[in-house]
Amino acid sequence: MNIIQSASLSLLLGIATPVSLALVSPVAAAASAEDLNRSANQALDKLYRSNPVAAAMGKQASGILVFPNVVKAGLIFGGSYGEGVLLKNGAANGYFNSVSASWGLQAGAQSFGYVLFLMNEKSLRYLETSQGWEVGVGPNVVVVNEGVAKSLTSTTLTGDTYAFIFDQQGLMASLSIEGSKITPIKR
Repeated sequence: MNIIQSASLSLLLGIATPVSLALVSPVAAAASAEDLNRSANQALDKLYRSNPVAAAMGKQASGILVFPNVVKAGLIFGGSYGEGVLLKNGAANGYFNSVSASWGLQAGAQSFGYVLFLMNEKSLRYLETSQGWEVGVGPNVVVVNEGVAKSLTSTTLTGDTYAFIFDQQGLMASLSIEGSKITPIKR
């Protein structure tokens, strides 16, 4: 790729990414801390009822980061946005947003929720002290699907952080939290 192509691609990404996120973010934003707390607790209860492994992890976790509603949309360029609550000992202890940008063969829109179970003080401290955590960098994150969930027990939980993605609605070819940037926000 030559310098002109590289500059053109950078400019295009620089324009398309904010536009994609601007279209997505108002849909996923919570109205208030109280609304976000209520949505997070409802989402976590729903996950616990449908997944006993998640419920068991919740009892052992040092902290639980719940993003009850993340909206992802894209047409070649895409983005996602959602707001979440850090729960410690069952109480809200901070607010975060989850943002990602992507480009490639993609089209569609969807919403989903995800929960990160921070299983030790190391991963909790990383979240609380970093100015932003890019999923895939820092503490390891194990995405739990049905196959992984069947093999997990309290003695096999050796990861720093476990992620559960749930409540998917809409159509979009790929779903991943890899590359999402989690940043503290004020509520």
